[in-house]
Amino acid sequence: MQENHKTLAELIPDLSAKVLQGNTDIALSEIVFDSRKAGPGKVFVAVKGVQADGHQYIPQAIAAGCPAIVAEYFDKPIEQNVALVQVSNSAEALGQMASAFYGRPSQQMQLVGVTGTNGKTTTATLLYDLFTALGYKCGLLSTVENRIAGRVVTATHTTPDAIAINALLAEMVDAGCEFAFMEVSSHAVDQRRIAGLKFKVAIFTNITHDHLDYHKTFDNYIKAKKGFFDALAKDAFALVNVDDKRGMVMVQNTAAKVYRYSLRHLSEFRARILENTLQGLHLEIDREDFFGRLIGEFNAYNLLAVYGTAVLLEEDKTEVLTQLSRLQSAEGRFDYVSDAKRKVTAIVDYAHTPDALEKVLETISALKSKQARIITVVGCGGDRDKTKRPEMARMACKFSDQVVLTSDNPRSEEPEAIIKDMEAGLSAQDQPKVLSITERRSAIKTACRLAQSGDVVLVAGKGHEKYQEIKGVKHPFDDKEVLKEEFL
Repeated sequence: MQENHKTLAELIPDLSAKVLQGNTDIALSEIVFDSRKAGPGKVFVAVKGVQADGHQYIPQAIAAGCPAIVAEYFDKPIEQNVALVQVSNSAEALGQMASAFYGRPSQQMQLVGVTGTNGKTTTATLLYDLFTALGYKCGLLSTVENRIAGRVVTATHTTPDAIAINALLAEMVDAGCEFAFMEVSSHAVDQRRIAGLKFKVAIFTNITHDHLDYHKTFDNYIKAKKGFFDALAKDAFALVNVDDKRGMVMVQNTAAKVYRYSLRHLSEFRARILENTLQGLHLEIDREDFFGRLIGEFNAYNLLAVYGTAVLLEEDKTEVLTQLSRLQSAEGRFDYVSDAKRKVTAIVDYAHTPDALEKVLETISALKSKQARIITVVGCGGDRDKTKRPEMARMACKFSDQVVLTSDNPRSEEPEAIIKDMEAGLSAQDQPKVLSITERRSAIKTACRLAQSGDVVLVAGKGHEKYQEIKGVKHPFDDKEVLKEEFL
């Protein structure tokens, strides 16, 4: 991608500036919101972050040579040779400026966003795989990885910052991508990381208890998700799961054209599960028979959302169903490892919320043989929502014959303290079937050795992750590889 230069005037037409002073014809080579990256030829945007307020670093940015500052307020007089732009919301301004800087890439493709507590990664990845199979060059922004027309770019957050998003989208445009599919987290909406993006389709999967460490209340979490749909243009489509009781709440104030998908209610896109086995799903979608490799009711929803999106984007229904039947799930989502000799199946899944864990365990319960037991290995992340820890343990016990509580990504917390929080959710009846093993590798290996012919071992919480974060250090760790060592 060629080097960008834009004048300040070219970056701010969408900002509704309250105050504008100084020379707006100055050429700028970069937008920064970290004062440590400030320098000549760069515009500094002072953003109020979770950890720090960028307004405190305006003097450092000017001292480093920034010729322009965008901020919500200015505490001190600013040198006359520095251009100033005062805005109502600098995080919003950052998104709008990033879009302008990179040539508004989201307007040069069909951009599809997926939001919801569960199913974002699978749905976005299936869309990418489907449209690639249909012959299009596509881009993907997901938790697992970013892809640009087949090239993999490492992902660091569910949704990157506004500058990184637009840089990636611009690369997709340069690579000839016609479609881009991205996960949209509640954090990204709340922090305005998607400001300035033009979405053609916005998908709502579901909403359950998660991220209350950040949002504080469930109501705030719902409002953050809803904000994605509130900002859609009238020529966009909103596709919502109306089997979730908050599906229609999401689109109460949207200007977009609303479509619904469902397994249980009247909707424009409807499916019925005819058969659900460990070999895959047999569905009826829009009165057509569909056989797919994905497993479980939750994947029926994901497939239906993907199908509905493709139809809204004017793809041929028959070809869409044909290609969908060949696709597999995203890495770390109901991922299999089998021990053929002992006839034990192990499943790795990213389920890290009570609802996601319940859905996975319900699916396993429905698919396993009557005599087979379920052995679940589960932990909870450190420095995250503590209220779900006892609920995760309770949910694991509800559906499992044996549970091994262990470490997930403890981060700055002591793993034993996190496990104690989980144990608080156990009843007297639960306790005899629970083991607590702090070291995750030992926990997984113990679960495998407890398994007998026909049993299913679920290793939940980390899914696709290839590391374990302990005291600020990411140590190599892969649940699936540990299972392979034990089974093969």
